[in-house]
Amino acid sequence: MIGRHVGKMALVAVILGSLVGFFQPVQAADERPNIIFVFADDHATHAISAYGSRINQTPNIDRLAREGMLFRNCFVTNSICAPSRAVILTGKHSHLNGVLTNGNAFDVNQQTFVHLLRKAGYQTAIVGKWHLQNDPIMFDYWRVLIGQGPYYNPRFRTPTGIVTIEGYTTDVITDLVLQWLEKERDPNRPFFLAYQHKAPHREWLPGPRQLNLFRDVMIPEPTTLFDDYKGRTTAATKTTMTIANHMSDLDMKFKLPGNLTPAQRQMIEEAYRAENEAFQAANPQGEALVRWRYQRYIKDYLRCVAAIDENLGRLLDYLDRTGLARNTVVIYSSDQGFFLGDHGWYDKRWMYEESSRMPLIVRWPGVVKPGSVNWDLVQNLDFAPTFLEIAGVEVPPDMQGRSLVPLLRGETPADWRQSIYYRYYEYPAVHDVQRHEGVRTHRYKLIHYYLIDEWELFDLEKDPDELRSVYDDPAYAEIREALQAELARLRSFYGVENAPEPPIPSQR
Repeated sequence: MIGRHVGKMALVAVILGSLVGFFQPVQAADERPNIIFVFADDHATHAISAYGSRINQTPNIDRLAREGMLFRNCFVTNSICAPSRAVILTGKHSHLNGVLTNGNAFDVNQQTFVHLLRKAGYQTAIVGKWHLQNDPIMFDYWRVLIGQGPYYNPRFRTPTGIVTIEGYTTDVITDLVLQWLEKERDPNRPFFLAYQHKAPHREWLPGPRQLNLFRDVMIPEPTTLFDDYKGRTTAATKTTMTIANHMSDLDMKFKLPGNLTPAQRQMIEEAYRAENEAFQAANPQGEALVRWRYQRYIKDYLRCVAAIDENLGRLLDYLDRTGLARNTVVIYSSDQGFFLGDHGWYDKRWMYEESSRMPLIVRWPGVVKPGSVNWDLVQNLDFAPTFLEIAGVEVPPDMQGRSLVPLLRGETPADWRQSIYYRYYEYPAVHDVQRHEGVRTHRYKLIHYYLIDEWELFDLEKDPDELRSVYDDPAYAEIREALQAELARLRSFYGVENAPEPPIPSQR
């Protein structure tokens, strides 16, 4: 009897032990931090007051910086929408993830950090801009814009078909995010949420509450608005992205999108009517016309940014109100930088600073020191490994980026990179920016326009606006040679030497 009783007890112990083992991963998962990745489109750092903007205020983004870490030297690997997003998903450069240009569809079956988080027990969701053509099936929940998406009355692709929602897209995306957090997620599991805005992408149509923002304000002009490009190669002189000559009637709000409701159209037309009539009466020409176009462009751009900031505030308030803020990492970034009249341009694509520099702000309660600033060289290549390490998931060795977690803890590894690699492939194409690759260190930048074999070298300490290439200056000969050697090393390190190159069309 005693033996039989002991046997039963042993069996019960085994069963209980098995159950404990079964439930332990769930308990561990509950303790892992949630991650919310707030991702804007074309939001330049010099339109964020935490980065020292002279032209606008972003109080909610600034709040994240006060409560977290602001990265001063975060750069994109390929400054255009779809390629940047593919790099973030995979932790691999464009030539490995297959998205070299906006025309390439993303292979959703390849390894991404989302697949790995999901496999590790995280629930995953994406709402907003996707821009990678194929459905984002690696996410548990998805509501994504079709292509770039409009500023009003967006249509979303979902697992069950197309859904159209009336309203301003920045507000609508936030509504869907809050709805998922409140009603549709599993509160017993950690989550990764990609909260991805269309704004402030072209054509910069403001929301109802921002239409009259900056109405009676003159926004300061960039010092390079009338850049003559004399200090650089021919590549800079042949682009089609100037405020002077290449902005459309939609950009300038002389025309409006066709998908507006009658009430929306009337509201927006009334907001612009007086300014448009004054413009027609004045009929500005030359520099006066450029200045007028700059004011119209930059005000609309900043109005779109203001809507993002306001909606970020809605999210942060929700996290505070529900207690989620205590165990949720909130990250703010954008897919690349943007020219805000700098060099007389709008758009991105270049390795120049305004285009390649990305905002990156991370709030991680209990880990990141509030108000801290990091100056190390980091890239969007590092986002995937960072998300994984935050979640306690092993980073695959084939990811080319490095986790930023040590930096977030205030500890820069002794072997942290001292240079970054950049490559842009989309030419010939819209805006006519030549294909180029380059290397950037803390002080210097070397760019090679390899189809036309032209080079630029900038001393960023002496020439932060990149107005004069010193590539042919004998005083920089040793630096030029060192940077060319470093560029060759990075090409080998990242496996670019035998990488695919998009075909060049025989005619435009």
